[in-house]
Amino acid sequence: MPLFSDYPVATLKDVIKFESEKALELRYDARSVYDIFAKSAARHPDRTALTMLMTGADDETPRLVTYRQMLEGVTRAANCFADLAGSGAGVAYILPSLVETHFTLWGAEAQGYAVPINFLLQAQNIADLVQASGAKILVALGPHPQLDIWQKAVEVGKLLPDIKLVQVSLSDAPLPEGVLGFWPGLNAHEGNTLIFGKARGGDDVAAYFHTGGTTGSPKLVTHTHRNQIAAAFGGTVLQDLSETDAITNGLPLFHVGATISCGLSFFIAGANVLVLSPGGMRNPVIIKNFWKIVERYRATVIGGVPTALAALLNVPVDADISSARFSISGGALLPRAVALQFQKMTGTTIHEILGMTETGGLVSIDPAAADPVLGSGGIRLPYTQVVVRKLGADGSLGEACAPHEVGVMTVSGPNVTPGYKDRSQNGATLRDGYLDSGDLAYSDEQGRLFIAGRSKDLIIRSGHNIDPVLIEDALQSHPAVALAAAVGQPDKYAGELPVCYVALKPGALATADELKAYAEPLIAERPAWPKQIIVIDAIPVTSVGKIFKPELRTDAVQRLVTQVVAEAAGAADAAIDVVAGGKRGIDVTVTLPRAMAGQHAAVEKALDGYLFDYKVTQAN
Repeated sequence: MPLFSDYPVATLKDVIKFESEKALELRYDARSVYDIFAKSAARHPDRTALTMLMTGADDETPRLVTYRQMLEGVTRAANCFADLAGSGAGVAYILPSLVETHFTLWGAEAQGYAVPINFLLQAQNIADLVQASGAKILVALGPHPQLDIWQKAVEVGKLLPDIKLVQVSLSDAPLPEGVLGFWPGLNAHEGNTLIFGKARGGDDVAAYFHTGGTTGSPKLVTHTHRNQIAAAFGGTVLQDLSETDAITNGLPLFHVGATISCGLSFFIAGANVLVLSPGGMRNPVIIKNFWKIVERYRATVIGGVPTALAALLNVPVDADISSARFSISGGALLPRAVALQFQKMTGTTIHEILGMTETGGLVSIDPAAADPVLGSGGIRLPYTQVVVRKLGADGSLGEACAPHEVGVMTVSGPNVTPGYKDRSQNGATLRDGYLDSGDLAYSDEQGRLFIAGRSKDLIIRSGHNIDPVLIEDALQSHPAVALAAAVGQPDKYAGELPVCYVALKPGALATADELKAYAEPLIAERPAWPKQIIVIDAIPVTSVGKIFKPELRTDAVQRLVTQVVAEAAGAADAAIDVVAGGKRGIDVTVTLPRAMAGQHAAVEKALDGYLFDYKVTQAN
């Protein structure tokens, strides 16, 4: 039986019934995120909350953390941070996935607020985020043979001399002067009660998560405790979770997916979160041994971002994975071909998750208690509203769309952020009581959501949001460049890869390779490095001088499809028509000449798996 209801919540009608019976606060009366750990520790003190794998090797003995130990670690961290910088302090961290990362994140939220930061960013960008957040403490991994996190932390300390550095050390090396050791700090503080009084909760800020790009003006999304609890509880209900569940979590803990839908939702249920090594699904040993890990720890929920599922398709199932109840995918659109292959190979169904940093990490879920609908983000979370609205020619949003009519997805409810840390960035994203997601979407008669594209310009590579401005600013600083515009080009593995179009100044000369070599060191994160730079005569603009990116996106698809079809058919004589529109944002028509009629199936196979609609026809 489901944990919080007398029936499985499998449809939108079930969600409406579930909401009408009890208010959220009566269904689950946690006021703060700290309450989540206190409640689960009271119910299941000796159940495992975290299973920490460091390598993923067959002979590894994992580190196990019970719910009692989890609550104690979070309490010690909260007390340590409050003592170090005063109750209410912001705590930023640049850490891989570790037990210490969980203690840091949830301890920070209990006494003040957390600022999770992508440790792959450069030191200057990290400093910008820390400064913009107002954090007083930076927790970072100590010297490591493969990771340069500590070197970045030291640089941040030089840029922000008032910041207090805390080192998570994996060795016995002496600490630098003025740096607090993580474990000495925690062990010096009380683990049974919060020394500063009540945990922060309700509409208090719990965290600032960065999203999009990180330029000179970082974009930090505010999460309140109410936001995170509402989102996480919805995840518990729609994933039908209980204390007998265990999830393989290979996402980094600066990502809302790792912390909310694959973290707090399971902690609410008293379930086990399997941390798949500090490197997560980027660790080749984890990929190689994934199925054995599922068997060994009796994982019931498996999956990850689409690129992780695609990588697992290359690893034969060599273990008993019958414990898996279902698989999940989120962070980016899941190619249908990957989903079908994964389901066939594992014998599990895939339930897709739709989330945004601005919605506490979750918008909707294809419910675990229902048969999945591939390509659908499922039904909205309980106690929220998701409305697909008509998009006006002037960019305004109007009334609700009819089923199957494409419009802009808007979200309202207790999971929606009150705004960005810098309120001037709210713009039109938060308006009239709802969040404008920027996603083109439609719903069906059953209330299931489908994403059709994006009206905003973010590039999503393997579930990672890339702000095109990050790329454009780097290239436009080149003396030969007049204008640069970055867009996402479809990719079977990553969903999208960044490519950048460049127009040169009159009389200037620069090759694509020269521009690429110039820009890469200036771009804060490696995933944002453009896969290709395309030099063109002029960047298309609108009548008011704004860059017209739909034309560039269709051109990027045109170039890709031309190459794919030529390779698949062994010739380049096909007619290729690419237009913006349709339910997935781009429609592709490939017309093969009569001489290439025998290559029809090969061309279709080559195009299958990209995130656009296509059809292959024959010329008369």
